[in-house]
Amino acid sequence: MCLAIPGRVTSIDGFQAVVEIGGVERTIGVALTPEVQVGDYVYIHAGYAISVVDEEVAQESLRLLRELSETYPEEALYYVPGDESSPPGH
Repeated sequence: MCLAIPGRVTSIDGFQAVVEIGGVERTIGVALTPEVQVGDYVYIHAGYAISVVDEEVAQESLRLLRELSETYPEEALYYVPGDESSPPGH
């Protein structure tokens, strides 16, 4: 399963942009979203913006991700398939 995380674009330099995600800044590629502008929210997957999204949609996605992180035990959030030392939910 793939997961895209929303982030807000704070600066753009060519095909790279800096995004803010939960107070942390990261540099990502924006070649797949040439229409992106500073202040836009984008879905980020594997270090690239894959689509520009409405702020309301981005905020709802962030809310759901926070809710999920509060629901699952911390060890389940970092579970690696095949690692039997900490199976999900245990």
